[in-house]
Amino acid sequence: MSTKIKGAEYPLSKIFSSDFDYEIPSFQRPYAWTEEEAGELFDDLYEFYRNEAEDEQYFLGSIVLVKEDDKPHAEVIDGQQRLTTLTILLSAITSKLSGDDRNDFKNYIIEPGRASQGLASKPRVHIRKRDNDFFKKYIQELNFEALFQLDPEAQDTEAKKNIEKNAKLLMDKIDEKLRSLDEIIRFGAYLVQRCFLVAVSTPTRQAAFRIFSVMNSRGMSLLATDIIKADVIGAIPEGQHADFNERWEEMEVEVGRDGFNDLFGHIRTIKTKEKARKSLQDEFYEYILPDIHAASAIDFIENTLSPYSDAYRVIKNSAYASTTGADAVNDILKWLNRIDNSDWVPVAMEFYVKHKDKADQMDRFLRRLERLAAYMRATSWDVTHRIERYARVLYDLETHGGEDFGEAIELTREEIQEFLDKLNSDMYKMVSKKRNYLILRLDSFVSDGAASYDSRILTIEHVLPQTVPAGSQWEADWPDEDERRQWLHKIGNLIPLTKRHNSQAQNYEFDVKKEKYFKGKSGTTSYALASQVLGYGAWTPKVVKARQKELIAVYVKNWELKL
Repeated sequence: MSTKIKGAEYPLSKIFSSDFDYEIPSFQRPYAWTEEEAGELFDDLYEFYRNEAEDEQYFLGSIVLVKEDDKPHAEVIDGQQRLTTLTILLSAITSKLSGDDRNDFKNYIIEPGRASQGLASKPRVHIRKRDNDFFKKYIQELNFEALFQLDPEAQDTEAKKNIEKNAKLLMDKIDEKLRSLDEIIRFGAYLVQRCFLVAVSTPTRQAAFRIFSVMNSRGMSLLATDIIKADVIGAIPEGQHADFNERWEEMEVEVGRDGFNDLFGHIRTIKTKEKARKSLQDEFYEYILPDIHAASAIDFIENTLSPYSDAYRVIKNSAYASTTGADAVNDILKWLNRIDNSDWVPVAMEFYVKHKDKADQMDRFLRRLERLAAYMRATSWDVTHRIERYARVLYDLETHGGEDFGEAIELTREEIQEFLDKLNSDMYKMVSKKRNYLILRLDSFVSDGAASYDSRILTIEHVLPQTVPAGSQWEADWPDEDERRQWLHKIGNLIPLTKRHNSQAQNYEFDVKKEKYFKGKSGTTSYALASQVLGYGAWTPKVVKARQKELIAVYVKNWELKL
């Protein structure tokens, strides 16, 4: 068998002909183009159709195939997103036609079969097995009316959702832009005659994977994990492709496409224990899998990717499972996931992989990790210093075991004091993400974990208002302006509320403010801190000072900040 690589430019009339019988192999990622990519493709095609001279050609990019010269069967290594979307577009156009015109265009979607040439009738593009029956029934057999009766969100795969949404989008664009039957036919003719793809083919998967790794695609932007996958899977003996590719795909589906790319970044951090200096792809080959061959590729999937993928899924979804202690662990994970950076994730992943069967240790370690993460966020550590600190924790995890987590995860006396000073400062003036985390975390401590925080609208409000009306009870209770400024923005004077900002309500007298602003429609509030305020009969400097002391004591107890 020749291993020669061939490449040629073909119009879509040739791409969607008996010369090619496309199969999307099971190890490929699902159909992932959204309405954004499908809409952009149509708009580009339509703009060219309207404005370019009739002899101009439109280049759609390249596809990479495993294909022998004398056989139509073509395994698609790169290009499935465009081939699938172009099939949807051609099917939508065909569905608008009738008679001979419909039969003509349908030939680009389904091989009509010719007994004299031994050709059976069949679709020209076969997508991944999990989604192929759906694609054939509704798109290739032109059942758009039935398709649009379905709820896309009820489909059991993201690919089916994308197929339905993109079909509806493309059909709407055809109705909007192509106002007559003649115009639809002219646009369809332009697609098959003047739009070209370069088909690069080779008879072996290994060669196709190498091509895929270096080519720039006009299709969906490749993530580093797509290139890594091509190299890793390409190194595995072909007889084992199906098994390992299915395992890889299941992991990618479980954590999501972007999450899967993040996962590889976290694995890189665990292995290197330092901030990234090169691209993820370069550092993967340098530090994690420098010598890719069959044994190392299989070992990577089984002993690195699989356990860390499980760890990432559990940590990001707060989905820890255990016969005892799971709720406590998941509660801490939920709070860690509220921190507006993910630098802590590799540490949590590494500990999970080593100690996932010990819920009590998971709980104790994650509590310390959340305290460290909250301290660094509250005191504004930059990303470089955060990663350096977490790297020290990772080093400790390599050399310590059991109950000893090492020194790096603990706060020094100086750090505890710095944390307490920050908690005692004007918290309201902090950036909103930092402030909201500290206040909601305090609320969770006060409520003993009973409160939930699913509200989309959160405001942090002052009890003593920022503007004290002249002649008000506020002015009588707080006559000293310097004292007002000293306590106005501190945690003792702040509460979380689930409602939109109301500048007028902010200045109500305390009794009115409690009834009309701090309470919800049911006469209660979702937050423990706000409920406490409802119990006070007055809001004086003495009350706020005592409350400040009490709330700091709550932080000290729950985050173990005792000096």
